[in-house]
Amino acid sequence: MPVRLQRYIAFLSVILFIGKLWAWYLTHSVTVLTDALESTVNVIAGFIGLYSIILAAKPRDANHPYGHGKAEFVSSAVEGSLIFIAGLMIIYEAINQLLEPKPLHKLDLGIYITGAAGVINYVAGIYAEREGKKHRSLIVESAGKHLKSDAYSTFAIIVGLILLLVTGWQWLDSVVALIFSLVILVTGYKLVRRSLAGIMDEADEQILTDVIHTLQQYRKPQWIDLHNLRVIQYGCLLYTSPSPRD
Repeated sequence: MPVRLQRYIAFLSVILFIGKLWAWYLTHSVTVLTDALESTVNVIAGFIGLYSIILAAKPRDANHPYGHGKAEFVSSAVEGSLIFIAGLMIIYEAINQLLEPKPLHKLDLGIYITGAAGVINYVAGIYAEREGKKHRSLIVESAGKHLKSDAYSTFAIIVGLILLLVTGWQWLDSVVALIFSLVILVTGYKLVRRSLAGIMDEADEQILTDVIHTLQQYRKPQWIDLHNLRVIQYGCLLYTSPSPRD
């Protein structure tokens, strides 16, 4: 399931990227351009994620006794870094447009195209994030968060374009982009932080709580206690050590 879903996400990102480039070509809006720039990250991250999730699904071997699941954390870290870089690029382009305004065209058509892309991204992001949590796939969950953050910035772009269309205040094109670039930066930071935590085997309180709840649910009468319980996540697989003592 995660592989198939990530494949859909990768190809969807290509289609939406083309659509956003078309919207930028029509409008010449720097805000639409920054939205398209972030979509390039979607494309790269989508295919990196697809490769990593296929690699993570490989069975254990002599060189990788716990499997290849750590590849998911590496991929998620790359994706978070790309999101962060996209946020910085948006800030750069928005400041340039603010200092040297350029004329805009066909904003109404650009709003329709960008809006459609935003809705598709948001729906796909919610579904991917939910399925990623369900299957404990950090790659799919990260892709879902990325799609949602892309949708948020797209919706901000729509608001900015509508206000610009109504008021004629061209500086709004840059201001809206700057505000939502901060949201993108925070999203990227959180993904990198979580990925590094997984790579470093940082304790995950939620996973420990889930494991303890499961052990209590299926507790055997002869079990005495749990001693130095440790849980390590490799992709969608969890390894515990040691086992309950009789």
